[in-house]
Amino acid sequence: MNKITLIIFIIISLLELNAQELNCRVTVNYEGLQIRNRELLADFASVIENYINSTQFNNEPWEGEKINCSLNIFFTGASSDIDYTAQVVIVSTRPVFKSDRQSPMLTINDPNWSFKYERGQALYSNQAIYDPITSFLDFYANLIIGWDWDTWSEFGGNTNYQKAFTIANLGINSNFRKGWERSSDAYNRTRLLDDLLNEKFRPFREAFYEYHYGIDYYQVDKTQAQNHIVNLIKVLFEMRAKVDINSVLIRTFFDAKYGEIVDLLRDYPDKSIVDKLKSIDPSHISKYNELIK
Repeated sequence: MNKITLIIFIIISLLELNAQELNCRVTVNYEGLQIRNRELLADFASVIENYINSTQFNNEPWEGEKINCSLNIFFTGASSDIDYTAQVVIVSTRPVFKSDRQSPMLTINDPNWSFKYERGQALYSNQAIYDPITSFLDFYANLIIGWDWDTWSEFGGNTNYQKAFTIANLGINSNFRKGWERSSDAYNRTRLLDDLLNEKFRPFREAFYEYHYGIDYYQVDKTQAQNHIVNLIKVLFEMRAKVDINSVLIRTFFDAKYGEIVDLLRDYPDKSIVDKLKSIDPSHISKYNELIK
């Protein structure tokens, strides 16, 4: 089965028309708040979950399975009955061809969400105006969708990345700019989009697409699939002299994928790939050492 045939087969097997793109589970932790604020936020999880799952983020029906994702919201403070801060962990996955396994896509820990919320508040999507709740949700919805589309076609996520970038610019100019303003923090929303849309990271995005072809081909031809996976590692290793290998984009990729990479390359014969992995992703050296035991 050649590459084009496999891709067509996968798309046909997943074809399902949906108005909405996401299947999101929202959980909320209120332990950092006073009892009164917890009571005022009693409906918050269901309101957020309903908004994400009922909103159509693209202008046409979604052709494929809904993307499984989750938002785990940890409230960190409340300065009044309506003013809140929270830390959010965003996770998304993708189905793997001929497998029950879900490939991890995003695992982002965003510590800087601030907003106003009143119990019973209705949420409406308007990507032309910044809203501290819906704009944050729209940003991550578009990121999740774009990140997923980049695995099915080269640069397939560009439209959604552009939408997310527009939202980021609105956030920078709002009264809730923390988390949007470009900073040297380990994670920053706007810097992530800067990287995704920057031509210098084009080789990474090309290899990202090839990597997921390898993921889908793994049950068909393991050796060839591993070569596609290893290609991304080699591309990043060669990019070190041209780009910041510790960029938000590359860290975001490895934060989700390092475990999968180790699982799929355990019996890969060329162990020099381990040194390359440790060079481009030093945060997970102990995990990569499993490949040489």
